[in-house]
Amino acid sequence: MMDIKEIQKFLPHRYPFLMVDKIIEIEPGVKAIGIKNVTVNEEFFQGHFPGQPIMPGVLIIEAMAQVAGILAFYSGAAVGKSVYFMSIEKAKFRKPVVPGDQLRLKIQFLQHRGNVWRVSGQAIVEEKVAAEADFAFMIMDKETQ
Repeated sequence: MMDIKEIQKFLPHRYPFLMVDKIIEIEPGVKAIGIKNVTVNEEFFQGHFPGQPIMPGVLIIEAMAQVAGILAFYSGAAVGKSVYFMSIEKAKFRKPVVPGDQLRLKIQFLQHRGNVWRVSGQAIVEEKVAAEADFAFMIMDKETQ
């Protein structure tokens, strides 16, 4: 298990863009499960949508990507490096995510070739899939940015 202080050692993201509150399970090079507690105090709810707050799908995908980044760092593949999103495939949004929901962000490693990793992710609320996607990211030396 990893708390927010430990997460911040791995991810460069900070408020308001840090989308992972804790990691509850991690198996290096295999899978990771993170938690995002969704509250009405999130800045994006001010405009999405007034009177009917719904978490934007792109932010749900971003939360999954952050858990995938933690998996890469924790697996040793990205130590001292940066992780960059490359592609999103098969994204589906199945259930609105609203204040009070807890997202369980499940990431499953699929493969890697060199410095490119592919993973599959699901965002689950109360045992129902709210969103899912496959995505790729590249691990790069910080000096080449």
